[in-house]
Amino acid sequence: MHRTDSYFRRNPGGSSLRRFSFRRKPTKEFIPVPTSTWTFNDESHEWQLLREDGAHIQLVYNKTEHIPLKDFAAEIRGGKDIKEFILSALVLLDVQDTSIGDLLEMILRQIKQTNIPHNGGGTTSPTLSVSNATTTMISNTVGSMSGHRENLNVEEIKQALFVNDRVRILAKTLQATTATETNWTYDQSWLAIMCTSPSILKRHVAIARLKNPCNLGRNCQEARFIVFILSPMKEKGTKNFLETGRTFATIFADIELRAKLLKAATQQEFISIIDKHTDHLMEQQTAVTRTSLPDPFDDINTNAETSKDQIYYCPLPSDICLDLSRRLPHYFSDYYDIFKTDRGPQKVLSTAVFLYFACLLPSIAFGVLNSQATKNEISVPKAIASQCLGGIFFSIFAGQPLIVVMTTAPLTLYVKVIYALCAMYQVDFRSTYALVGLWNSFFLILYAIFGVSKVMKWSTRSTEEIFALFVSIAFVVDASSHVYKNFSSTYSTVVCKQHDEYWGKRKHNTSTIINVTEEFLQEPCSRDSSLLYLLLTLGTVWLGTFLYKFKQTPYLTSAKRELLTDYALPVSVIIMSLVGSILFSQIKLPSFGVDSLHLFDMVQFKSVNMKQIIGTGVLGFSLSLLMFLDQNIAGAIVNSPANKLKKGKAFHVDLFVIAILNGWLSLFGLTWMHGALPLSPLHVKALADTEERVEQGHIQSVIVKVRETRLTVLISHIFIGMSLLMHRVLTQIPMPVLDGLFLYLALTSLDGNQFFERVTLFFTEQAAYPPNHYIRQVPQRKIHLFTFLQLIQLLILCILGFLPILYTKLILPIWLVFMVGFRYRILPKIIATKYLRALDQRL
Repeated sequence: MHRTDSYFRRNPGGSSLRRFSFRRKPTKEFIPVPTSTWTFNDESHEWQLLREDGAHIQLVYNKTEHIPLKDFAAEIRGGKDIKEFILSALVLLDVQDTSIGDLLEMILRQIKQTNIPHNGGGTTSPTLSVSNATTTMISNTVGSMSGHRENLNVEEIKQALFVNDRVRILAKTLQATTATETNWTYDQSWLAIMCTSPSILKRHVAIARLKNPCNLGRNCQEARFIVFILSPMKEKGTKNFLETGRTFATIFADIELRAKLLKAATQQEFISIIDKHTDHLMEQQTAVTRTSLPDPFDDINTNAETSKDQIYYCPLPSDICLDLSRRLPHYFSDYYDIFKTDRGPQKVLSTAVFLYFACLLPSIAFGVLNSQATKNEISVPKAIASQCLGGIFFSIFAGQPLIVVMTTAPLTLYVKVIYALCAMYQVDFRSTYALVGLWNSFFLILYAIFGVSKVMKWSTRSTEEIFALFVSIAFVVDASSHVYKNFSSTYSTVVCKQHDEYWGKRKHNTSTIINVTEEFLQEPCSRDSSLLYLLLTLGTVWLGTFLYKFKQTPYLTSAKRELLTDYALPVSVIIMSLVGSILFSQIKLPSFGVDSLHLFDMVQFKSVNMKQIIGTGVLGFSLSLLMFLDQNIAGAIVNSPANKLKKGKAFHVDLFVIAILNGWLSLFGLTWMHGALPLSPLHVKALADTEERVEQGHIQSVIVKVRETRLTVLISHIFIGMSLLMHRVLTQIPMPVLDGLFLYLALTSLDGNQFFERVTLFFTEQAAYPPNHYIRQVPQRKIHLFTFLQLIQLLILCILGFLPILYTKLILPIWLVFMVGFRYRILPKIIATKYLRALDQRL
């Protein structure tokens, strides 16, 4: 058989004669080289790369992100959006094969027709001719934004739907994926398309069922359903295009629903299927029992035999035994574990320096307040010595070493009340103070032995955050009152007014006799002192917060930014102290005395009588309630699940240690102390590794891990004790720097305070609401009502704490207890329990 040359080309292995083919082999000179041309587009101000065939080469950035399915049981917008839009949606059934551009243009044209007003602002439902498609326009029940007509620009929306005019790739889509153990694929039978436009005033939803599967792109080659969501540019976070698309995508991800929708013959049946499916989904998700996050005060014992042995050998203080069983195995590791972690030594040093300044300077400030209130019975050196001894004692013997103990503003107010009562009834202050402290320790020991801290599981996050915000307000009030007193004593004085009068009349050359002698004018008017006081106060808080937030700036390297953030407080205090004491050394600023004599003189009880013992018992019980609540609230915030602590909690051991510590301090007339806010949570943040997560344009800081150690508190308080030897250095710290420190602690403690975040929602545009869980799960009016009730509780707390009436401060602990009862007895009658659970859960 004769074989042609083409045969050998088709069958290269058929014969070796192919080598003798007379066909000319191409050489390099004959291979065509593709050409392209660069041009600059003056309209778009972009360079364009054009091929010889006229095609445009462009770059497209694609990003795939996981979006969770809608929780129809918890998120309020889930079923609400379906019920709201399914009756007003544009429904197209059995649309003939068409391109995605033609289909979207058809949908947009029909949406535009439904918004044409007639006869007083209604909407028309004209008969629409769609090729081989049955179309039904349900009357729009969403509302027309107070009768304003939407100027829906179809061409503008079409441009927003795609990447650009030439690259016909949809810009915003939502699609499901099917994953197995070895592979995953796109669910190509449906596609949700989303778009935003400034020309519309409300959201629109359209659903199209195609007659035959259509190829709508690389990842959607067999599409039968198209869900189209059109949303305004500015919309509340729970109502924006993504959340609305997520709602409809969740129900269309179910293959059973799509199978039923394929069999629907009419639009009413189509809508009814979606409606019933949504109801069934809500019932199914509601019936599921959800495991809530563990409460810090709940004891979870996995070993029943160990629990029995503990109760048998320790029948009364069983809760203390449980705390010890959790913490004792980690006791020695609390000293060396941190050196096994990344950047552990650096974190020990930076956190210890932070705690040194954060504990020493407030102790000095509160010592000044106590010294003024008690006529120097409790002096600044005693406050420093108490802070040193108390911090070292607690860091060694406490169960949870991350709690920072110190005297606080409520305790300072309480000391002022005791001194006023002693002056009123003419009894010795030191002995009375010691008796109150001993009674307080007695009650705290009883609370620890009988496990009363378990009662604090009824104290929810809202109560804790109200008290934390009260402490921050107390810092602000103290700093503001000091600034005001300084201005009253140096700026608005009679001498300054006389100076103003004298120089004013002298400037105008009046002949009026001035009743001011030259000797009187020699008395200085120290307005420069008050202005410098304000400058140093605001400068300290500004520099501290600037460095605290420096980690979020693009300057320097990440390691240097984090270093500046870790040392924000000491750097700001040192710099502003140098400014006040060196640069402005000629201006006199108020200072404090550091006389370390008679620090450890034991109190004598010679003049104590029975009435005094009974009266101090009442005061000690009230004080014990305050310390019990403060200590446990600080412990609950430190042991919050969001902090991801691993070594366990020890509320009853910590309370027992606080009782022993305060009883010992009372015998020497030193200041009382307990777990402090906001220093305890700030201590946790200083030892934590955090990462910034962006969700829908909002940055959230999340704790990854926390280094649990005793060294930071121990080292910092050893140096605080050594500070008593540096009298001259301490006296060089200006008082306004201490006030700036108060403001710094108050501002930095607001980070992560959900109560404060919800207060800011009163003044925040709805489109800028953060995508928090309670925003999704609770109606907006319920959120504002809950926040308003919290503000009322905070206002009453501030009135009791700051009102210049003696006995109101004794009611302060009782009001804190009442707040817990209000949360569980009265508030559920105002706001539904499921909403309270979302607003009040610990994260």
